[in-house]
Amino acid sequence: MLSVYEGFFSGGARIVHSDVVLGLAEGGQDHRVLSIHGEVHREETRQRMRDDACYRSLTAAGVGVGTLGRAPAGSDGRPAVFSGPELADTARAMAAADVILSLKEQPLGLLNLAGLPRRPVVVCLHRSDPENQGAALDELRAAIADGTVVACVCCAESTRVAYRDAGIPAGLLHVIPNGVDLFRFRPDPARRAALRAALGVPGTAPVVVFAARYAAMKDVPLFLRAARAWLAREGGGHVLMCGAGMTSGNPALAADVEAAFGRRGASLTDRVHLLGVRGDMEAVYASADVVALTSSSGEAAPLCLIEGMMCGAVPVTTGIGDSAALVSGHGFVTPPDPDAIARAWSGAAADRTAFAPALLRSRERFSRTRMIAAYAALLERVHAAHTGAPAAAVER
Repeated sequence: MLSVYEGFFSGGARIVHSDVVLGLAEGGQDHRVLSIHGEVHREETRQRMRDDACYRSLTAAGVGVGTLGRAPAGSDGRPAVFSGPELADTARAMAAADVILSLKEQPLGLLNLAGLPRRPVVVCLHRSDPENQGAALDELRAAIADGTVVACVCCAESTRVAYRDAGIPAGLLHVIPNGVDLFRFRPDPARRAALRAALGVPGTAPVVVFAARYAAMKDVPLFLRAARAWLAREGGGHVLMCGAGMTSGNPALAADVEAAFGRRGASLTDRVHLLGVRGDMEAVYASADVVALTSSSGEAAPLCLIEGMMCGAVPVTTGIGDSAALVSGHGFVTPPDPDAIARAWSGAAADRTAFAPALLRSRERFSRTRMIAAYAALLERVHAAHTGAPAAAVER
């Protein structure tokens, strides 16, 4: 198997996909990863492949990761032009694979180019707004039309519906819900106490965590307006913001904070902790009482809600994608109104103990093992159908 990434940068889709690759490799499949870019510039952050947590976890497990080494990329939507050496490297990587996984539809701009080896491609889709993916949706349609793409994995029902409505044949769309490592993401009083102590947060203080990259779809200004209302209401409360671009060095975020809090609320920002990209999200979530999401578009099955819930944090989210279904019976869905969100955070923090049994019962539903088994079964079917190999030959 060959997985093709646009690049390594912070985000739920790359975390999920990398975890799938690791799980399939653990199960005996031979996996390689090809990253188009060696580094990217997104969310006001330059993110180098070799510094990325997913890259490090893949290589530590013995999964080969190569790159075309393209220069830092943004998200301007312009079509890429690939050189002869880049196409030769891509052709060699594809020729060594039986099946190719494309992390989202963006790499199809490369995989669709004439002259590359023909291999069945499975596209892994992680959003609920295909119309906002620019030329990538057209590349997906073209790859389906010429028979290159043989299946699409949708991480949520909302993803399946959105791509079906965008004209992708329903028979190609397979829903495999996101899952997480339940040993890593679990309630942990020791981690909770340690991280709170490190941040100077009292052990009894209510804490809201917002784990998201700095992007328009996350509606950071709405989150900050809700945070101002909540911090004014909860005199001892603290807010943790982590993800790419969630640092004091991001001028756009600094402007958002100033706009939300103003002079009269400036003192409240002492209890807003900007943590940036973290490698210990299990500790961040375990330290929190509430995991919050205020997205306005694009979300399908937000990983932050799943990871936070599995660590015992009560989810409070806007109803984008499958978010409402994910948190049903476990937390709160709110309108995009800062006061309503702040009230829901207070209720969630107060009722954290009451929600604990429901969160515990839901753990199997969000299991990484379940997710990887479903991916393995689909890939085995694709391999058998396109090579003529009997199912037993790809059982591992």
